[in-house]
Amino acid sequence: MDLNLEVFSIILFFGACFAGFIGSLTGLGGGVVVIPLLTLGFGVDMRYAIGAALVTSIATSSGAAAAYIKEGITNVRIGMFLEIATTTGAVIGAIVAMYLDKVYIAVIFGCVLIFSAVRSISKKEENIDYAAPGDKLGEKLKLNGSYPTKDGRIEKYNVHNVVGGYSLMTLAGVLSGLLGIGSGALKVLAMDTAMKIPFKVSTTTSNFMVGVTAAASAVIYLQRGYIDPGLAMPIVVGVLLGAFFGSKILPKTNVKKLRLLFSVVIFLLAVSMIYNGITGKL
Repeated sequence: MDLNLEVFSIILFFGACFAGFIGSLTGLGGGVVVIPLLTLGFGVDMRYAIGAALVTSIATSSGAAAAYIKEGITNVRIGMFLEIATTTGAVIGAIVAMYLDKVYIAVIFGCVLIFSAVRSISKKEENIDYAAPGDKLGEKLKLNGSYPTKDGRIEKYNVHNVVGGYSLMTLAGVLSGLLGIGSGALKVLAMDTAMKIPFKVSTTTSNFMVGVTAAASAVIYLQRGYIDPGLAMPIVVGVLLGAFFGSKILPKTNVKKLRLLFSVVIFLLAVSMIYNGITGKL
């Protein structure tokens, strides 16, 4: 695509605004929108796109996490505990990505997102008793918490299956380093499905964690020269702006609609990535 630098930067900026908005609402980290935008829209090499997406994920986390902690939704203790797993996995994933063909990366990326979409949209929020007795390990680590609802009540919840959630977080970290998506999709699913944490707490805690996970992977990409400052700068600014607006809207949103948005967006992106990866257009 023949665009001058100014037009290219402006399009990237507005695309990044959308990525940050979606990322902060769903806990995805923004990378799931940025990578297809760069690879499918502008023909940017997959590894440079992943490098930019990792920087984007850090920016999304920084932009939204502070607001969510102030609102009292984020569970900081859970975030800090699970970061041990995700940072270890992120470094492993980033090293593997240096040697894996980008076609395989694109297909894995798409499959992970389709899995995330199906699991998220099929989950029934109303059938879960979040206040049911939780995991003993969760109690010992003081991971149980509460969050304010949109009608002003304080809703308590207990954490379940801490070991299973920790294992999924390690896989999430590997995929973060491999795919540059901040592993937000799997983090939300690990907390929401395996650990039975309310969806809003899962997305906000994921936002809090995404930056640390992405930073661990970004070091490897930076050392290999796959992070281009000129490419990353308009994306970071746009993502921060989008994440700010997203963080203001989340406390007032309907969870069912949020799940539907989460699922539709990543499913469409996943299909595009798989098709273009298989046909060699990336």
